[in-house]
Amino acid sequence: MCRCGSAPPGDGRGVRLSLRQEIPDRRSVVVAGLPRGFPVMELRYWGGDWGLPSVHPECLAVLAYAKFGGAPLTLTPVDYTWASSQGEVPLLIHKDDVIALPVNILSYFRKQKYNADYVLSAREGSDTLAYVALLEEKLLPAILHTFWVDPDNYSSVTRPWYASRIPFPLRFYLPGRMYREALNRILVTKGQPPLYSMNEVEAQIYKDAKECLNLLSNRLGRSQFFFGDMPTTLDAFVFGFLAPLYKARLLKVQLQEHLKQLPNLCDFCDHVLCVHFTEHTEVFLEAIQ
Repeated sequence: MCRCGSAPPGDGRGVRLSLRQEIPDRRSVVVAGLPRGFPVMELRYWGGDWGLPSVHPECLAVLAYAKFGGAPLTLTPVDYTWASSQGEVPLLIHKDDVIALPVNILSYFRKQKYNADYVLSAREGSDTLAYVALLEEKLLPAILHTFWVDPDNYSSVTRPWYASRIPFPLRFYLPGRMYREALNRILVTKGQPPLYSMNEVEAQIYKDAKECLNLLSNRLGRSQFFFGDMPTTLDAFVFGFLAPLYKARLLKVQLQEHLKQLPNLCDFCDHVLCVHFTEHTEVFLEAIQ
């Protein structure tokens, strides 16, 4: 376990999100040794807070994989110069290619020889696909509900955070669009018979998410990563999905409290942050002192 001296996060009750900007300026990472003029890949993504490089699960998963695989990136967080009305991030731009969706971005990294999965056997590769599908089916709906659909978290944490990063006038439109997309994604996944009411859907998605967290905890055990000593795709997705839930200062904390009862998953998130995103951990510690 890596210990960076991080302060123990509270349960978040009654704490409102500070709108203190922690988004870095456009910058390059992992580019040492590249020849001059080499077309570095650009990643457009939602920026960070709470000691995280990104608060957005899918953006965070891509950032983690890039770190694990050593992919050279120019990082372009959403800021006041952003002009897209679609909320299309994460987005990778390289030469004439524009790639959306985490699974496609990670595949593109591998094609460019930045492969964090080279240590995996064929069986482990199949297990990775199964676990990522499980995360998207069982865990992601509850994470979306926690941040985007729960009225207290949405009005006090999520909407203010995103609105503070989005330029005028998109800040009045885009968070609402993202809320509707999150709700639709939940209903498409879970809003089928025999679940007819939103209360039934909500109960089911949190039940599924807690079972998924328990399964991940059992699978990780006392290991540092899910497939041995090296982080891979599964570690990137688990970190991307869990770290915002673990670190966010939420008002409604049902799923967050369950996660914090699984110390090996919390230690996993802290370890990835400590080893691979030290600069964000240090900024967070300075901000809370």
